[in-house]
Amino acid sequence: MLRITRFSGFFSAAMFVTVLVILSPSFQSEAIRSSHRFSFRKAPPFRNAAECASVSGQTTTVCDPSLVHVAITLDVDYLRGSIAAVHSILHNSLCPENIFFHFLVSDTNLQTLVESTFPNLKFNIYFFDPNVVAHLISSSVRQALEQPLNYARNYLVDLLESCVERVIYLDSDLVVVDDVAKLWSASLDSRAIGAPEYCHANFTKYFTAGFWSESRLSGTFAQRRACYFNTGVMVMDLVKWRKEGYTKRIERWMEIQKSDRIYELGSLPPFLLVFAGHVAPIEHRWNQHGLGGDNVKGSCRDLHPGPVSLLHWSGSGKPWLRLSSKRPCPLDSLWAPFDLYTHPSS
Repeated sequence: MLRITRFSGFFSAAMFVTVLVILSPSFQSEAIRSSHRFSFRKAPPFRNAAECASVSGQTTTVCDPSLVHVAITLDVDYLRGSIAAVHSILHNSLCPENIFFHFLVSDTNLQTLVESTFPNLKFNIYFFDPNVVAHLISSSVRQALEQPLNYARNYLVDLLESCVERVIYLDSDLVVVDDVAKLWSASLDSRAIGAPEYCHANFTKYFTAGFWSESRLSGTFAQRRACYFNTGVMVMDLVKWRKEGYTKRIERWMEIQKSDRIYELGSLPPFLLVFAGHVAPIEHRWNQHGLGGDNVKGSCRDLHPGPVSLLHWSGSGKPWLRLSSKRPCPLDSLWAPFDLYTHPSS
């Protein structure tokens, strides 16, 4: 059973509302230890343009149909990236007050930090119990990919309120440089997820030779044009997801992985196994990925040709770490304007 804790923040700490479903004692104790480890400057206020659909002001609830829903993890090691991602979304949105953020956490209480950095933000915080998925996680090429919170996206239908029928899931190592409402409005047709697809990528490398040699396993891709997609940027139809039971399907492939070792790369392959060939295509501009070096430490990447709406530092190199070490890659300068982190010496 999922343990879910929801904390709601609307407009100011004075409007603070807490809705408690199940509270983990370890969640509270860890909060005391971790809540003062980070400091961020307060973001400027972001207001709707005149042409935006009206929201219900201070009585806004998560079920308001005019809202755009965005889910992001808040992980201690990636917190600086998550805050920059939120800042970029608000900065480039025509209707920032119509965005509702769903923050997924597993070991720390960041309610106060979020409220102090973004005083007018509409958001909930959801506790994801690592024990839900820990027994299904296999070792990966990078230890960071083994963290349970990486798998919280698999459980959004259980974590988020049932009235939330669609959500944009975003990784913490990206910035949005366009209006996120354009991504929100992408057509999914009858699909459960939409994402930029890369059909020229070498799809076979995401699975082991043993997987491809076993027809009972590789046969899952029969009769579908399976293409690589990055799970760090997805538009998700939660109604369709719930109806088709996709969480259980992903878990089944993770169980097979534990016994057969069919892939090496974290949380991505189970998504490919379930969805590749059944993804609603979204323009590539919405995921200029690989800027972190694609697991090659210290390598700098250029942008892919074409327009850019979202920059994604997937891979091992993160812009905040390179900037702090004074060894940035050229494109890290595009992330820096959204960084609100206050250095200890500041």
